Amino acid sequence: MKYDGKLLGQARANIAARKAANEEEHHRRVRQIHTLIPEIEKIDQTLRSHMASVVSLTIRHDPDLDAKIEGLRQENLNLQADRAELLVKHGFDCNYLDDIVTCRKCGDTGYADGAPCSCLLEEYNREMTKELGTLLQTGDESFQHFDLTLYDTAPKANGDIPQENMKMVYGICRKYADTFGPGSMSMLFTGNPGVGKTYLSACIAREVASDGYSVCYETATAALGTFETEKFSRDPEEAEQAARRTERMLSCDLMILDDLGTEMVTPMSVSALYTLINDRLIHHRPTIISTNLAPEDLEGKYSPQIASRINGEFMPVEFDGRDIRQIKKERGLA
Repeated sequence: MKYDGKLLGQARANIAARKAANEEEHHRRVRQIHTLIPEIEKIDQTLRSHMASVVSLTIRHDPDLDAKIEGLRQENLNLQADRAELLVKHGFDCNYLDDIVTCRKCGDTGYADGAPCSCLLEEYNREMTKELGTLLQTGDESFQHFDLTLYDTAPKANGDIPQENMKMVYGICRKYADTFGPGSMSMLFTGNPGVGKTYLSACIAREVASDGYSVCYETATAALGTFETEKFSRDPEEAEQAARRTERMLSCDLMILDDLGTEMVTPMSVSALYTLINDRLIHHRPTIISTNLAPEDLEGKYSPQIASRINGEFMPVEFDGRDIRQIKKERGLA
């Protein structure tokens, strides 16, 4: 499974910081107990001297090595029992001086059996969620919270029933998220404003990110503006930041480009859009584009090349219904 290097690096840093904090707390407890209970400090000094003795015996290849090590082991067990008894006598838990470890599986290293530990993946997903903050706005964007009752059940003039259509759309999106992997198809979400395109994109993003894949979300205005900033900014730091963002958009496992068609269309933005779509298609990296435009309007808005890539390579998913915000207002839910 491929991970976003930047986010994985931050997740590792979080694990390392947690380990350092645990070690500092352990040292604080040791200092505290040694001050309050000097007998325990003497026991700890003896235990350390026994460890040094084992090393010395091993290096010297002592002929009675096994017997002497066994004797030290038994003495250590007695000392540890004495230490636990003293701790309890003074009102502390018998394990108060044990090493503090948050994840027993990996010992707070982030890796177990040569693979990323579940604790590291949890940190990775937290960082991913932060990166998706503009998309996961309320925290309830999940398939479980998707409400089909917000779509009309009355047939339209053409006989279509919005709720039935959206039930199929929901099924498509849910299956896409559940089966996402290298080589998944790109998708084009079309439909009127406010019918759930961004919401279901967020649902997919949450599921895909939770499986450890890297997800990048940008509005079309922000994404294409970033390409322009990278190319034309005279501020080296600003240009470098933009370059990192464009690299993420090009290389992430799933790119979500929201509200295509609302940005100002310029030769630069058209070029950037073509680069983003074409590069990701060449490298078989799926993209989800949401737009209020109809597929047949893409050529007139952008270029024949862009329209050809999208209409030929993206799976069309047509959203149906009225603006959910308006429906909530009508029902007193807003």
